[in-house]
Amino acid sequence: MKKKILSVLKYLLFLAIGGVLLWLALRGKDINKSLTEIKNADYTWIALAIIAMVFSHIVRAMRWNQLLDTLNIKTKTNTTFYAVMIGYFVNNAVPRLGEITRCGVLARHHKVPVNSVIGTVIAERAFDILTMFIILLITILSQLYFLGDFIQENIIYPITTKFSSGTSALLIIGGGFIGLCILFFFLYRLFLPKLRKLKLFHKILDIIKGFWHGIKTIKNVKHKYLFIFYSLLMWGFYTVTIYLCFNSINATKHLTFIDALTVMALGSIGTLVPTPGGIGAYQSFVIPTLIALFSIEKNTATAFANLVYFTQWFMIIFVGGISWVILFLSQKKIERNENK
Repeated sequence: MKKKILSVLKYLLFLAIGGVLLWLALRGKDINKSLTEIKNADYTWIALAIIAMVFSHIVRAMRWNQLLDTLNIKTKTNTTFYAVMIGYFVNNAVPRLGEITRCGVLARHHKVPVNSVIGTVIAERAFDILTMFIILLITILSQLYFLGDFIQENIIYPITTKFSSGTSALLIIGGGFIGLCILFFFLYRLFLPKLRKLKLFHKILDIIKGFWHGIKTIKNVKHKYLFIFYSLLMWGFYTVTIYLCFNSINATKHLTFIDALTVMALGSIGTLVPTPGGIGAYQSFVIPTLIALFSIEKNTATAFANLVYFTQWFMIIFVGGISWVILFLSQKKIERNENK
């Protein structure tokens, strides 16, 4: 009973976080203007974006098959695709539960230990996080000339103007950073014995160890280059999705594929925030990115972020729901055949 209450409270907390982030993202925007932009969007491009979304999940399923193969679990791509979509379907309601659900669905379908399957998802997610940060770094480097002006204007200049000269600003900021590092080191050493007694500390260590173990698991994949290719192709489809959505709104049609990569990379950071379906977190990253980096009008940026988010949300509900029905009927058919 206590665990159920804690689960409900945890879910309400994540939902509240999503609600607050969404409110902050929409604050100061004209919702009616944003809704008009969404209404006037060219939905031919949105339909093409949905196709790209589906293909990204198919590629994810193909890549997951490679990890499952390391456990000698042979499964068809359509089965893993259904499991992936069911996982996303559940994540739309309860954050992070989808990963466990898709593992449970597949484990039941193939009658294998669910813990083994969960290990492959940990490996997959660890590799995804690593890939995401690499893509983010590449994005920053590819637009360094543009981001340099933005950082200079919005971060460096406001700070340096508070000091008598640029040199003194650099010395103070550098000295402050070094001081914080030293302070952190001493505080860590001082409180380490106490930290080791906290469950939260051990949970964080377990997450870090799980991440590292997941990365090392990739070496057991038979066709490593194919695994990397699938990963790049999947992120490529994510970027294509954003680029196609750019074309659905007149005010974003001029944005390029590299711009789509930037929005995709920064928007993906929002998925790390545990809110139901990433609501609020996604908008909180995409809207400021469009406004600050690409000078998109704030109501148009709000319309775009919500158009992409809810297009994906409804696609997952629709395809995930169908996938659940198909796997349920398939499982029943298998059970009937076994009982004959």
